[in-house]
Amino acid sequence: MFDSELFISDFWSWFIAVPTLVGIAACFWLVWWQSGNRPDPNEEVKTMGHVWDEDLAELNNPLPLWWLNMFYITLFFGLIYLALFPGLGAFKGVLGWTSVAQYQAEIDSAESEYGPIYAKYASQPIEDLVHNEDALKIGERLYITYCTACHGSDAGGNPGYPNLRDDDWLWGGTPQAIETTIMQGRQAMMPSAQMNNLKTEEEINNVAQYVMSLSGREGVNAEAVEKGKATFTQICSACHTPAGTGMQALGAPNLTDTTWLYGGSERTIKETITNGRQGKMPAHGEFLGEAKVHLLATYIYSLQANKQ
Repeated sequence: MFDSELFISDFWSWFIAVPTLVGIAACFWLVWWQSGNRPDPNEEVKTMGHVWDEDLAELNNPLPLWWLNMFYITLFFGLIYLALFPGLGAFKGVLGWTSVAQYQAEIDSAESEYGPIYAKYASQPIEDLVHNEDALKIGERLYITYCTACHGSDAGGNPGYPNLRDDDWLWGGTPQAIETTIMQGRQAMMPSAQMNNLKTEEEINNVAQYVMSLSGREGVNAEAVEKGKATFTQICSACHTPAGTGMQALGAPNLTDTTWLYGGSERTIKETITNGRQGKMPAHGEFLGEAKVHLLATYIYSLQANKQ
C-alpha cells in the first residue's frame, strides 16, 4: 500500500513501478518462450541425455498447455489488480481504494446496524440497566473484547491491574466514576523516593514498616514504625491522608486495608516507595463512543453490585 505523500520525490515511485512492470513483462516472455516450438506429437520425445540404472531417462517434455495458460491468467490478473488498486508507486489505482476508506466504510456500516442497539440504552441510568439482562450481555461482550487482556476474563485483575469485582476503587466505584474512568482513562502519579526526598534505605524501610502497620500487619518493627510515621505524615499524607485511608480524587489507594494493586509484601511495598508507580488506564471514549462505554460501565458496575 503506497501513499503519494510518503514519496519525497518521483524517483521512488518510478523505482517501484518500473521494475514491477518489467518483471511482469519478463514473465510473459518466459511463458511465451516455453510455449513455442512445441514438438510434433507423433515424433518420439527426446531425452536430456541423462540415463540412470541402464534405462531410466529424463525426457524433454514441454510444459502442459493448461499449466502455461494458468500462468497467463495469473499475469493478466496481476495487471488488472495493479490498474484498479494501489501498487505501482504513487499511482492510486482507478478505483481510488485506500485501507483507511475501507476501514471507515466498515465502521459506518457497523454503526448503522448496531448503533441503534447501543443508543436505546444510552439514556437509561446505569443503576437501572444493571437489572436489564440484554444490556448486561452486551456490556459483557464489550468487556471480553476490550478489557480481558489487562483485567482478566473473570475481571479479577492482575498485578498492576485492578480487581473489578471488589469494592476497592482507586478513583471511585460509582457508576459515574467508572464511566469517567473508561471514557477519559487514568494516570497514576505515585512519585519515587528520590522525588519525595527519601535519600537512604533506612528511610524507605521505615516508611514501609509504617505502611504495613496501617493494615494491622504483625511482625513490624516498632521503632521503625515510629520513625516512618513521622516521614509518612510529612510526605505521604498529602495524597493518602494522615490516616492512610487514601483519596479517590487523586487515585491514591487506601493503605489501611488488605487490597494491594501491585502486591502487599514488604519487598513490593519498598519497591513501590523506591521507584513510584506510573500505571496508566488508557482512555476508550473516543474509540468506543459514549453509548458503548455506558453499557461497558453498566456491566462492570454490576460485578460490584452483584457482590454486595
